[in-house]
Amino acid sequence: MAQRVVLRRLLAPIFSRKLPQCRPVPLIPEVLAQGSSSRPTTATPSLARTFSTTKISNVMFNVQDGPDFQDRVVNSETPVVVDFHAQWCGPCKILGPWLEKMVAKQEGKVLMAKVDIDDNTDLAIEYEVSAVPTVLAIKNGDNGDVVDKFVGIKDEDPMEAFLKKLIGC
Repeated sequence: MAQRVVLRRLLAPIFSRKLPQCRPVPLIPEVLAQGSSSRPTTATPSLARTFSTTKISNVMFNVQDGPDFQDRVVNSETPVVVDFHAQWCGPCKILGPWLEKMVAKQEGKVLMAKVDIDDNTDLAIEYEVSAVPTVLAIKNGDNGDVVDKFVGIKDEDPMEAFLKKLIGC
């Protein structure tokens, strides 16, 4: 019984706070005129975030599963850089955007595939990924074989050399 009283005293300030309420906002008269309803319409402001689904780049993509990897990476006519990463990996969060920028500079000569190892463990096992980030270079001319690989974060010069070796410059 005493524990309940103590718990109520501790939690009372948290639950007694009033949360801000959203008030209905009248719609613009032009929008009301378009509606078929005879009663006035109001909108409640949305607390949800909006996001765009437009494709930012055609050279970078996320791999969904094994068949998707086979189709978009192994069978690709263009050389592909494959970034094996994880959401919880700190170095992956640093390397990913940096690598994306370097691939974008290549202007379509190379593609970039991002593979989340938590969602695609079978691919990680197949390509012997034992640590993240792991970056592979795959060329179709070599039957989709790995032609180069590095683990961890690299400086700009070694990464440029990695990409140039893949492209064949």
